[in-house]
Amino acid sequence: MDCQSCSGEFSDDEVYLVDQNDEEDSYTSGSISKLQFRKDVSKAHWIDEMGMAEVVEKKGKMWTTTGIIRNGKTYCYVEEILFLAEIGALLLLVDDDTSLSLKDIYEKVGKEKNGCCWQSFEVYRHLKSLGYIVGRHGVPWTMKVSKGKGVNDTGDFVSLQGSPERNGVVDIELREESSVIDLFNNLQIHEVRLVFDVYLPNSKFKKSSPGDPSFVLCSTGVYPPSKAEIEVLERQCGSIPMKFCHVEHGRVSFFFFNKVELPVLP
Repeated sequence: MDCQSCSGEFSDDEVYLVDQNDEEDSYTSGSISKLQFRKDVSKAHWIDEMGMAEVVEKKGKMWTTTGIIRNGKTYCYVEEILFLAEIGALLLLVDDDTSLSLKDIYEKVGKEKNGCCWQSFEVYRHLKSLGYIVGRHGVPWTMKVSKGKGVNDTGDFVSLQGSPERNGVVDIELREESSVIDLFNNLQIHEVRLVFDVYLPNSKFKKSSPGDPSFVLCSTGVYPPSKAEIEVLERQCGSIPMKFCHVEHGRVSFFFFNKVELPVLP
């Protein structure tokens, strides 16, 4: 098995910058984020039990490739919140409608309770700065949820905890339709796992019909993946290419493996 790697960038035929989304204008490849002051700023309301925020006021084009849609509402994950907050494109509000500071949002990521650790955020930020479209692995961009299955009478999402069982079998349909809840809360943040579905920059991208991602990104955690782990993850990805990411001292590295047939000696 042959390993190929690159640090902080992909090959020229894989990466190119786009300008159709507002957030990408504030970055260049490899740059450190700086707070930008904007005239039009989106607003989102943090929902602690979900570990996500509901977008209550949209500004700019960035929402065509950011956030997931459930029953007409847009929700965003903590890595999306922090990325947009860093470039001054989003205010995160709490119950009393006061806005949280960047420090407060950093703490939410640092606590690793919302399906994202700091390393994952650095990978997300790096890919977004290059113009890629990035979503959490396995989470549909859009989904209409029927009342009584994951939503209450007001159309809001409810927790999966205490969900009913059918004949001793967990209601899988309920879990799938309520995927707006953080699917990764019960996972070990630093284990080898599939974290992001990544799409090449595309001005015609639609959440309703995104197509297959260009590749699935796997976090290596704190140790390199074993051959057995790689094979299991490859089966999960099917025909979609898989790449690995690793963050050390703020430097984001990407690598992938090729199978090599060794000659059989006589």
